[in-house]
Amino acid sequence: MSTDPDRSREVVEIPTGITFTVSPGRLGAKGPLGHVERPFPSDVIELTAKGGKVTLKLRIASDRKRSQSLLKTWAAHVRNLAQGLTFGVEAKMKVVAAHFPMKVSVRGEELVIENFLGEKYPRTTRLWPGTKAVVEGDIVTLTGHDVEQVGQSAANIERVTHIRDYDPRVFQDGIYLTERAHMKEAA
Repeated sequence: MSTDPDRSREVVEIPTGITFTVSPGRLGAKGPLGHVERPFPSDVIELTAKGGKVTLKLRIASDRKRSQSLLKTWAAHVRNLAQGLTFGVEAKMKVVAAHFPMKVSVRGEELVIENFLGEKYPRTTRLWPGTKAVVEGDIVTLTGHDVEQVGQSAANIERVTHIRDYDPRVFQDGIYLTERAHMKEAA
């Protein structure tokens, strides 16, 4: 079981203004748009940040596919955190109301859908922390600084408008994802 130094290390370039902190089991990232914390396998991966580069180093044998997968996955997470905290993240959804006119609005931390399929009571879903929603006509735009939180908010909105007990070929009402959560373009 030999460990090749090139396979046990991954270097990620990060924009200026992004700082990473590692505490046991947690990874924190801070940038111009906010702060994000998430679980981090600090017992398996070592993270060091110096001079605009983050180095991820495996603390376990690097000659296994699982080890390499873990290293590459966390390199992608670090890259997404840095870009999201620098440029921001955006997702777009479309409101489709074929049978009943649906009213979609934002109240605080919740998205409220009224008159969905003629229902008497509104359907609501909470937006994940750091995610903002804007409704313009039949387009819902979700923005934030963490790609996972924006994506999960979009999934929750799709899920709350899931139709049960009706033929989905006829009743196609709902709110559907048209643009996945992606990094905004640099201005």
